[in-house]
Amino acid sequence: MTQNRTLSLILPAFGAAIITALAQIIIGAVPITLQTFAVGLVAAILKPREATLAATLYLILGAIGLPVFAGGGGGLQTFFGPSAGYLLAYPFFAFVTSKLTHTETPIWKNFLAFVLGDALVFVGGILSLHFLGKMGWSAAVAVGLTPFIIPDLIKGLIVALVTKPVLKVLKNHSYFN
Repeated sequence: MTQNRTLSLILPAFGAAIITALAQIIIGAVPITLQTFAVGLVAAILKPREATLAATLYLILGAIGLPVFAGGGGGLQTFFGPSAGYLLAYPFFAFVTSKLTHTETPIWKNFLAFVLGDALVFVGGILSLHFLGKMGWSAAVAVGLTPFIIPDLIKGLIVALVTKPVLKVLKNHSYFN
């Protein structure tokens, strides 16, 4: 097995571990986690296939009951609750963000890629709040989007700023070229 093939198998697990670890960090009274930060960072560093697999593996680990979600949550029931759409959008977030970023991407494009991917998470979240949480559209937006706009823009900016230096360090490995 070649070194790149081995990495393409290991990196999704490593990405899922990063998402799991950062999901446990909760900031503020309105629970703001670093899950989206982690998904965006993993997506900006890994290739689309591995980034999407990392986010999907994270969801699978949570679905089988491991305490990987925010606050140590886990279990299949999570995917039937009002916040399920946020989680289910993570693989799409990872794919879109990863597809739009690479080693030569300027910081503003990395930021835009994060924002576009993150927007998919909010669409999923608002849909699940509306349909599974039985909220009206305006209530779903007020609860599921509005409080998180500024924090997520800050997360996106940090991801955009750290991606280039991280990739610069990793550039000597053929996977990251």
